[in-house]
Amino acid sequence: MARKKKHEKEPNHERWLVSYADFITLLFAVFVTLYAMSQTDKKKVEEVMASMASSFGFAASPASRPSVIEMGAMNIIPSMAKSAAIPKRGRSRGNEQDFKQTKAAIEAYLTKAGAHDKVSVSITQRGLVVTLKEAGFFDSGSAHIKQSSLTLLDDVIGSLANYSNMVRVEGHTDNVPISSAAFPSNWELSTTRATNVLQYLIKQEFEPNRISAAGYGEYHPVAENSSEEGRQKNRRIDVVLISEQGERAEP
Repeated sequence: MARKKKHEKEPNHERWLVSYADFITLLFAVFVTLYAMSQTDKKKVEEVMASMASSFGFAASPASRPSVIEMGAMNIIPSMAKSAAIPKRGRSRGNEQDFKQTKAAIEAYLTKAGAHDKVSVSITQRGLVVTLKEAGFFDSGSAHIKQSSLTLLDDVIGSLANYSNMVRVEGHTDNVPISSAAFPSNWELSTTRATNVLQYLIKQEFEPNRISAAGYGEYHPVAENSSEEGRQKNRRIDVVLISEQGERAEP
């Protein structure tokens, strides 16, 4: 009996579609991966920036905008520019190194703004001292803060708000007597000015339980009252961010 021939399978001319489909799938995966890599994780970036800013002792201003000081300090402390969306962090306790960095940032801002005639900064055993000069913030014989100086005050003092250290606002005058219905003596003038600055700082989110005010009148001068230049230096408000050593010395 003759053997039957096996039927040969017809050649599949569409097998190339399988390889083509695999190629298209891989190509799609590559483009998806490249797209994902190109998207910046803004939240992570903000967290990193906030962490860096906190380590240098800078705080977001009450209106959640970057402080002018923080922007002006970019040339001194690299990568310190802050975005308006940076979340607030817990207050930290400032030490001597923090005070030096904050002093440098404030002075950079004062140089850029041309405001050295209104504010000066120093570090003493008591802590970081920001001095607000009378000519920049008060009219002669008045305890009302000048409206035109509030932005400067916000930017300078706002850099202290992120610290948990105690803050003392101290009013000082020269030795020229004053006698008016509102201020019978320099004691009242210095105390009222200090209190007004304190109340303004509380509105800017300084904690009331870590801030106090004092008026020293003419009795804590930093210069001789025998010249007009010396008297100008003595008419001032000192905002003191008290160091740990200074707090131990407090009564």
